[in-house]
Amino acid sequence: MDKCFFIGGIFGAYSWAILKLVLPIIGVLGLLINLVMFIILIVKKKRSLKLFTNVMLNIALIFPILMTMNIIPYAYPNTITRAQPSITVSWPLAEKTVVGWGGDSVKDNLPHATWSSERWAYDLVMEPHNINSDSNEDYGIWDKEIHSPVSGIVIAVSDNEADITPGSENFISMEGNHVYIKIKETGTYLLLNHLKKDSVTVEVGDHVKQGDVIGRVGNSGSTSEPHLHIHHQRQDPTKVIHPVLAEGLPLFFKDINGDLMPKKDTIIEPKNIPLK
Repeated sequence: MDKCFFIGGIFGAYSWAILKLVLPIIGVLGLLINLVMFIILIVKKKRSLKLFTNVMLNIALIFPILMTMNIIPYAYPNTITRAQPSITVSWPLAEKTVVGWGGDSVKDNLPHATWSSERWAYDLVMEPHNINSDSNEDYGIWDKEIHSPVSGIVIAVSDNEADITPGSENFISMEGNHVYIKIKETGTYLLLNHLKKDSVTVEVGDHVKQGDVIGRVGNSGSTSEPHLHIHHQRQDPTKVIHPVLAEGLPLFFKDINGDLMPKKDTIIEPKNIPLK
């Protein structure tokens, strides 16, 4: 299954979402109906091969829920070479950083790689992290400046969502405060999420240069602790029906130690952050 249903692009993204979210619901509803019919047949002391076949079909439709719940982790079936264009950008933080999630495999990038839009997304943290503290200030990446990884035009900004308590579910939106940038050379989009409330320093329509400070790391949106989420996609994020219904594209980093697509637990020491 190199491409979802052998369909690429946005059609693959929709097909994957249908497979993981819609078909299991249809399967559950069908199974409940068939179980009621099965009970009726038992009362009437009858048998039905067709009903048995329908039950098996419904169980098959439910099966993808195991991928949705990551019980069976399976990456969205796309490859770095086929998903183009890719971009190579500068590191968005000026200090030593830990890659919480990142890379091409499910092992290194479980919460992202299983969805089309975030196929090559990253979650970035700093020491200390994963400390189970309920105070945002205890996390190393909290309030750190975010530098624009690319030059481009700001197409969307959010700055007014409250930062939530680490580990809570009291978020307003999945993305939280954010800055989205359109890259002129490729016509694609770079998304940076979970920014600190009232920290964004750019506005829609601004032309940002690589290295410009655009905000600070927060803990807004659907997030377990303060971190910076970043990913690259083809579709305009302000026009997609839902965040997962987009085609994620490869994202590489320059001027860092190690691989250009760093994996989970990699410690990154940026070599050069161009400042204003």
